Amino acid sequence: MKRAPVHTDGISSWDRMLEIDRTSMDRFVQSLPFVPEDAAAGVENELSAAVAGQKHSVDLPIIIQDSSFYRNLRKRVDTEESTEKPFLKLRAFLDESNEAVWENSWVRFPLRCLNAYAQTVLYTDMLADKRIPDGPFRADMDRYFFDEKGEKWVRIPVSYLIKLALAQYIGQTKHSTVSLRIFGEAMLSHFLCDNTSPETFSFYPAPMNLENGMGRAAAQETLLRHLLTHLLVVYGNHHFMLQHHGQKAQICLAPNPPQRLIALNEIIPDAFYRQLFMNPCLSGWDRGESKQDYMHVCHRVLSRSQLNAVSKLRDAGIIQSNLVVLPNLSNVSLANNGTHVSISSRKLHQLYRDSGKAFNAVEEKRFGDLIIKIYEHFLPLFVNTYSAAPYRLGFEQFHPEKVLGFLPHELDFTHLRMLWRRWKKKAKLKIFGFPMTPMGPEWLDALIARVCGLKGDLIPDFRLIDYLVALLSTNESPALDGSIGNDIRLKRDLTEQGIFDSRMALYLFYRMRQADVHGFCGFEGRYYSLFPSLLQDMGPAVSLQTLITALAAKYIVQGDVTHASIPDLPFVESERRQITFGAAIGIPTFFIKIDSPNVFLQNILKEVRRTRFSTRYPGYIRVHQQEYKLALVRILREDAADLIELMHMQAEIEALEQRILDAPGMAASKKLIRGILTHAGATDPFRVESRDFNTAAESYYRNVLSKEHLLEAMHVLRECVRLFEPIWNQGGSWRTILNAFSKSRPLMLFLEEVDGDLLNERLVYEDLDVLIGLLILVIGFLKHQSEQSFRETPSDPEEGMQRLPKAA
Repeated sequence: MKRAPVHTDGISSWDRMLEIDRTSMDRFVQSLPFVPEDAAAGVENELSAAVAGQKHSVDLPIIIQDSSFYRNLRKRVDTEESTEKPFLKLRAFLDESNEAVWENSWVRFPLRCLNAYAQTVLYTDMLADKRIPDGPFRADMDRYFFDEKGEKWVRIPVSYLIKLALAQYIGQTKHSTVSLRIFGEAMLSHFLCDNTSPETFSFYPAPMNLENGMGRAAAQETLLRHLLTHLLVVYGNHHFMLQHHGQKAQICLAPNPPQRLIALNEIIPDAFYRQLFMNPCLSGWDRGESKQDYMHVCHRVLSRSQLNAVSKLRDAGIIQSNLVVLPNLSNVSLANNGTHVSISSRKLHQLYRDSGKAFNAVEEKRFGDLIIKIYEHFLPLFVNTYSAAPYRLGFEQFHPEKVLGFLPHELDFTHLRMLWRRWKKKAKLKIFGFPMTPMGPEWLDALIARVCGLKGDLIPDFRLIDYLVALLSTNESPALDGSIGNDIRLKRDLTEQGIFDSRMALYLFYRMRQADVHGFCGFEGRYYSLFPSLLQDMGPAVSLQTLITALAAKYIVQGDVTHASIPDLPFVESERRQITFGAAIGIPTFFIKIDSPNVFLQNILKEVRRTRFSTRYPGYIRVHQQEYKLALVRILREDAADLIELMHMQAEIEALEQRILDAPGMAASKKLIRGILTHAGATDPFRVESRDFNTAAESYYRNVLSKEHLLEAMHVLRECVRLFEPIWNQGGSWRTILNAFSKSRPLMLFLEEVDGDLLNERLVYEDLDVLIGLLILVIGFLKHQSEQSFRETPSDPEEGMQRLPKAA
């Protein structure tokens, strides 16, 4: 890529600050941050939870029927104060559960099912402030306990069930070693009770080195954590007598809000929605009620924000009449689930900690914001290629005030109009060659769609459209100009506009992780939706994320890109982000201003083929999405050739190009769509009604893809045992722990035997205990190895065990 003129003073200042070694090309590359041996990855996963069972046994329908809202609604119908339509819709929701599955329901069981240790964990988490052990309990404690036939029961969300199941396992392994308990107790805090869905985060940072396969190590840790989470749910179903009482908790990776949740949200008020579905934050925070209040703020703000977006659509000229379908006052966008991958640099963190160095908070911010601005230009390489969230929209749903979601807060009006016009052209909305959007009345829109054969659209990654992922800066407050406090100033501006709340974290595709706040220097990628395969899709994606971050650092220290190269203007910010949003929708082209002040983007466009001047938009260049992505690959091969060689990523770059060229079976969106259609018994997504397609997707994620992820996890577990068992067999504390729960069974044979039972849900509980114990041991060993890799002097794994208590 041809570069702008370089200012040597800038180069030398970054050289001094980041201790860049220019004595040779090899040393220069190896001295950059985010290279192998320097980088590590941590992952946070948002899971989809559900409870299977009949309505008289499952918590969600019971709570709805026992609610004052339900009674009042029924009373108003009986007294003819209200039409019976809302009540009938709510009754239909309760009576017509698909497959008897209740998404995001809580579970309920007798308190006596919990052993002493699990009860201690439960009552500790019920404290108003966990830092005060003898302090008062939460004010809302009566939500979680009730009497059933003279016996005390507990009701909790599935996210907290997972943590309690691990506590139950720890409490029941009295015969085991103290060391195994220590490993298990260290894992408890990694199961969060946050937002709507269960969340888990890495037990240890995965070292990004050649030995571990770069991003593959992060995928392996995620798989082992996901397998343990699944097993703990199975463990809880049995030990907490959920199945005995007609309930079966389930978890899986699924990106979009469930269809039934969306339908219920159209019936109930926003306060009742928060009561039913916003997590109480029992785990993960010292003051859970304060965090719960914060999550309620998030829901209220996002609901209000989408409503405020309607006026922006009118200002942009997209809504041209007073006839609109107002978005619901309750928004389900927080029920979207994704994967967040954080990349850290050991070098940057060490430089930051050294008070004698020049790399302080001011320089960290200046460096970090520029990394983000550069990185955002490469985001289209990830969307649909590595992760996706396929979703069908029917014609009747194509109201701009509904489908454009939060985009009015994320794009400049010019790009928003361009995107909406291209989206209508792409979707199946045309009558006599002209795109048409729905009129408003449901019966009329259904008639038009049926008579005219209007099918709507299939969006490859709807999560990135349905969720607020990247707020647009204002003219007064740029978010990424490299100045301390710029995010606070922007949030203040957006709060005054009714778009956001200053108490919330600023939403960005790629977010800085600051040393003083998060304990490490790095960046968090928040644009990943669902990976069809964690080894084949997530692993390469994390490697590519590391490569591009390192390349951005290289551009900066070489002086190739400065903050002036990418001006901090809302239009410039929107110009580069429209490409990513267009990729998520599946729009094949986008438009860039000929005289765009974004020098970095202009240099990229010089590498793009098949561009032409736009006839519709004078002064703009028309660019094909696929050609833009291929140009980015060519830039990586040229500008990051040394980094690609250092990271051994030649094969990954070749595979990336094939994904972009739509090679069969490679792009994530295509793999997921094919799996959904096969599961639905269809061959064409437009021959399936939109609701049926989306429901089939949920069933596919829950019943098919989840098993494929478990198979991958079992493969990783067998590989770990094969590598580690020779070390364990040498004796010492590791072997002692292993013998305590495995009863000296041959591990590889055991894993082969339980493989099928795990997938077919026939796992006997003795084997379940062994499998959970083995996972805790393997993860503990990997955590120890991770810690060793970040020390200056490597030591034998057994040495680390000497610092742990010996077998009781």
